[in-house]
Amino acid sequence: MQTSYSQKTNHNLSQTKGKDKKARNINAFVLIFFVIIISAILTYIVPAGEFDRVEKDGRTVVVPNSFHLTDSSPVGFFSIFTSIHTGMIQGAGIIFFVILVGGAFGILKATGALDALIMNISRKLANRELLLIPVLMLFFAAGGTLMGMAEETIIYIAIITPLTIALGFDAIVGFAIVSLGANIGFMSAIMNPFNIGVAQSIAELPTFSGIGLRLALLATFYIAGVVYVYRYAKKLKTNPELRYLGNFQEGKSKLAEAQSKLETRHKWILCIFLLNFVVLITGVLKFGWYITEIAGLFLLFGIIVGMIGKLGPNQIADSFMDGAKEVIGGALIIGFAQAILVVFQDGKLMDSVLYYASSFLSHLAPSLNAVGMFFVQLFLNFLVPSGSGQAALTMPIMAPLSDLVGVTRQTAVLAFQLGDGITNSIFPTAGVLIAGLAIAGIPYTKWIRWVLPFLLIEIAIGIIFLLIAQAIHYGPF
Repeated sequence: MQTSYSQKTNHNLSQTKGKDKKARNINAFVLIFFVIIISAILTYIVPAGEFDRVEKDGRTVVVPNSFHLTDSSPVGFFSIFTSIHTGMIQGAGIIFFVILVGGAFGILKATGALDALIMNISRKLANRELLLIPVLMLFFAAGGTLMGMAEETIIYIAIITPLTIALGFDAIVGFAIVSLGANIGFMSAIMNPFNIGVAQSIAELPTFSGIGLRLALLATFYIAGVVYVYRYAKKLKTNPELRYLGNFQEGKSKLAEAQSKLETRHKWILCIFLLNFVVLITGVLKFGWYITEIAGLFLLFGIIVGMIGKLGPNQIADSFMDGAKEVIGGALIIGFAQAILVVFQDGKLMDSVLYYASSFLSHLAPSLNAVGMFFVQLFLNFLVPSGSGQAALTMPIMAPLSDLVGVTRQTAVLAFQLGDGITNSIFPTAGVLIAGLAIAGIPYTKWIRWVLPFLLIEIAIGIIFLLIAQAIHYGPF
């Protein structure tokens, strides 16, 4: 697969245009810092308050009708800056997860096995590369809807993104296949234990009940997602100068130098890495592994593949550092985004926002209550990006409120899962999103511009399904 002169010219033009646009982009750190300042100002305006909380089934949940105002706790000028350090500490788990996984992939790339694999796949998929989009998006949607795949997607982004670039697409296509695919499955939540499982438990509904409507929801979101990514990918084939290569600017030249046939050591490395995924899935499903165990697993397997790839100790360490350097910017953004949550917590605004939002819902027309709940959950997902965490915060309020305003509890859960999931692809407080963008090398603001039309499509689909649920009195079965 030799890079033609025209392809090189188009690549250079796209890179030049990218540099011209860079000055007009808002740096993600600047954007998040402005949000931190606005959040601090709100602590002087919005009354501070709290709900009482109790332990239920191992989770801390709020007590309905227990909201009470507390002494104001405004965040001062200097606290704006200290909140960033606190946010770094609170986000340390996902920050160091990103760095360790990035380093492990740096070792894998240094062995040459990944380049050789991608070279072979791209040749075998010649003239059929567009089939990759629906097939892979279905795989990730299944992972998201059945096992709540989220943090695990970071691992696949480093594999799929260079593959899509080798096939003539770009980093956005690779990232979207993985991220949007998994997110579509996550929010459709056929049997996702982390959002629908927790929410239905709190709402006192049978676990995973109401599956029929959610299957239709998954199919609708999947078709919309595939069409959106597919159309963009076809556009790139016609206009290759529009491609954005992210962290893989030299991917095609490296691939051109890769051997057309996998060497034996490459095959052993890839088999070991496949075993890594088997161990990972087993650990997550059977032993409840989370980011600490997953990060340790990738570090272990990174060292093993480095040894098999005949890298010396110093080469393994240097390759690890190279991989970590590529993701350090995204890792730091996660800490900055966490600072927003620190300000809301210190200013005691989290519960106040929930209380006033739920009070607003009681004044809506009955036909719009479900849609109103959806938009409340959309906003709250900025402050509580965890699916299970948002369920524990909001469902003890929304479930009894739904009884009063003529919305079934199953519909209230549907509003929660849609609000919790849709904005995961846009809010900077979603650490997985920022980490994945760092792996792919896509600026946050560039991703926002690309994904925003699809986000609006998802919101429209969500509203339609909520109106259907309201009309059919969506129940447990």
